[in-house]
Amino acid sequence: MKKEKILIWSLAVLSGLLLSLPYLVPHCGFVALFAFIPLLCADRIATLSGFRRLWLPVWTAFIVWNTVTTFWVCNATVGGGITAIVLNSLQMLAVWGLYRLSRRSFNGSLPYIFLAAAWIAWEKAYFAVDISWPWLTLGNAFARSVYMVQWYDTLGSLGGSLWVWASNLLIFGLLTALSDGRWAGFGPRGFNRKARLAYMLGLALTIFGPIAWSLVKWYTPDEVPQQKLDVLVAQPNIDPYHKFVQMSRREQDELLESQLIPALDEYKEQMFSDSLWRGRESVPGMLILAPETFTSYVFTNSPEESSTLNRFKNLLKDCPGVNMIVGASSYSIIASGDRPSHTARTYGDGLWIESHNSAIMIDGSGRNQFFHKNKLVVAVEMLPYPVVFDPIDRALGGVMGRCIGQGRVSNLDYVAEDADGRTVKVPVGCAICYESVYGDYCRDYILQGARALTIITNDAWWGDTPGYRQHLSYASLRAIETRRWIGRCGNTGISGLIDDKGRIVEKGPWWEKATLRFALPLKEEITPFVRYGDVTGRICTWTFILLLAAMIVKTLTGDRKKSARSGKKTRKA
Repeated sequence: MKKEKILIWSLAVLSGLLLSLPYLVPHCGFVALFAFIPLLCADRIATLSGFRRLWLPVWTAFIVWNTVTTFWVCNATVGGGITAIVLNSLQMLAVWGLYRLSRRSFNGSLPYIFLAAAWIAWEKAYFAVDISWPWLTLGNAFARSVYMVQWYDTLGSLGGSLWVWASNLLIFGLLTALSDGRWAGFGPRGFNRKARLAYMLGLALTIFGPIAWSLVKWYTPDEVPQQKLDVLVAQPNIDPYHKFVQMSRREQDELLESQLIPALDEYKEQMFSDSLWRGRESVPGMLILAPETFTSYVFTNSPEESSTLNRFKNLLKDCPGVNMIVGASSYSIIASGDRPSHTARTYGDGLWIESHNSAIMIDGSGRNQFFHKNKLVVAVEMLPYPVVFDPIDRALGGVMGRCIGQGRVSNLDYVAEDADGRTVKVPVGCAICYESVYGDYCRDYILQGARALTIITNDAWWGDTPGYRQHLSYASLRAIETRRWIGRCGNTGISGLIDDKGRIVEKGPWWEKATLRFALPLKEEITPFVRYGDVTGRICTWTFILLLAAMIVKTLTGDRKKSARSGKKTRKA
C-alpha cells in the first residue's frame, strides 16, 4: 500500500504541473490534451488498491494547478489570492467528488461522461455567478497556441474544454484497456479487431481533427477589410500603487497629454493637407485609447465638472473627427429617501452615491458617452451576494468594493464627419479589464453592432508575473470567437493590436511609457459563436443535469430496494 500511496500522490502532483504548463509557456496548449491522465490513473489505482482519502491528493493536484498558474494575484492582495486559490480548487474538488459518487450508480464509460459534462457545466455557470473566477477555464489553455483553436469562432472556449476532456478520457480509456487485457480481446468486454480500429480512428479524429480544422482556417488567406479606423494608444506607465503619492492628478493629465500632442499635430497636418479625408475607404478621424481608471471623480450627473475630461476635450477641439476613450472611476448621485441599492453609500441628506468603473467616449464637441463595467472583480470592485455579505462588510467597516455595472453590454459610438459633411458612426465595443475573460459576454458587443473591439486595462497590480501575459493572451481568444480586430490599451502594458485570428500584430513594451498608432480594420461578419452563443456549455449543462437526475433516482430506488430486502429478511426471521 505504501508504494501505491506514493504513486498516487506523485501522479496527482504531476497532473497539477501539467495543467499549469499551457498557461505559462507559449505553444504548450497541446499538453492540456493529456494533462488529466496522471490524475485519472491515480483515481484508478486508488479504487483498485482500496486507498482511502483520495480527496487529499486530488485537491493537492488542483491546489498545485491554481497556485502555479495564478500565484500572482497575491501581488495585489495576499488574502484575495489565497482565497481564490483555495476556493477555486475546492470547487474543482467538488466536481471530482460528484464524479466519484456517480460511480456508485453508473458503470462503464458513464461516470467519465458525467465528469466531463459536470466540469464544463461548472465552467459555464462560473461565467454567470457573482463570485466568478473563470481564469482557468480549460479552453483558455490554448490562448497562447491560437493556431490550434481557430474553430473557437464556432464553439467558443468551452469547445476547447470539451476537446480537453474528450482527448484525456479517450487516451485514458486506451491505457486502461491495455492494462487489463481488454485491448488484446480478453474478457467479456474485450476489443476485437474492428473495435480496436474504430477506437483508434475515434481517438485520432478527436485529437487531430480539431487541429486540422484549425490549421485550414489558420492558413486560409484573409481579406483584410478596406475600412479601417486610425487608432492611437497611449500607455502612460503610471504605477497604480503610487498613483496619488508620486504624481498629482494634474501631473498625470499632463503626462498623457504630452504623449498625445505629437500625434495630434501630425493628424492636423494630414487633415489640412486633405490626404486624410479623401480618396480612401478608411473611416475619417482618429480614435484615442487611454487606460482603465486613468482618472477619477467623474460624476455621471455632471461630467462637465471633471477637470481631466475638460482638459482633453479642449485638446480635441482643434482636431475634428478625433474621439477618445478614457477609463475613469465614476460616480452617480441619486436622490432618494431610502437607500436605492445595497451598493449605494450615503452622500448627504436624501442623497446617495453609486460607484462605477467606466469607459467614457469624448470628443471636441463636448460629448460624453458612458459604459460602466459589468464584470467586476469580486471584493475589490464589487460586493457579491449583498444579502449575505453586506452585513458582514458593514461589520468589518466597509472593506469591500461597492462598484455597480450598468447591467447589460452597450457599445461606444465613434462619430466623425467625412469630406462631404456626412456623419459617420462606428459602434465600438470596449471591454474593461477583466471583462475580456468572458467570451459569451463579449459576443454581445458584436450582436449590438460592434465592428471592432477595444480593451482598456490596468495590469500593473500584479507586477512582472505571468498574470499580465495571460490576460493579454485571453484577448486573442475573444478575437477568434468574434472575428474582430482588437485594439488594446494597458496602463503599463501590454498594449497592441490583435488580428481576427488572435495574432498579436503590434505590441508595445511592458512597464514603459509608449505610444502606438495603427489602423484597426472594421468588420461586419457574424460568426456562428456570436450568432448562437455557447452551444457547448448549454449541451454539457443539460447532459450533466440529466445524468445527475438519473444518479439521484438510482440512488433513491436502490435505497428503497435495500430497505425492502432487509424488511423481508426480518419478517422471515
